[in-house]
Amino acid sequence: MMAGNVEALLREALAPVDPPVRLTEQLESTLSVIAEAAQEELEGWELAAMRDPRNWVRPLVAAGITVTAGSALVALRVRGRRPLRRKQSASLIEYAERTLQDIAEEARRVLPDR
Repeated sequence: MMAGNVEALLREALAPVDPPVRLTEQLESTLSVIAEAAQEELEGWELAAMRDPRNWVRPLVAAGITVTAGSALVALRVRGRRPLRRKQSASLIEYAERTLQDIAEEARRVLPDR
């Protein structure tokens, strides 16, 4: 009898919870600003300055930030559209195809044209 109660309590406590819409919007906005700032930093560098290895740190960090923030932004946006893709898909394979298409489209929007 006691095991059933513990199991029910654990199931209730560990149920997935979606974050509030406002939090998602704030995170998306922050990631967009960070990715854009890092992209601008990369665009400001000239190849002539890259001859000296001491100048490599800032562009490398900016590239890493661009990829990280951009990837997180893509994942956040694709995850937000998950219920719509699930409704539109008749099978698991179709759902996976739609998800991959959504990832590709969002990556083209977020990441720089290089």
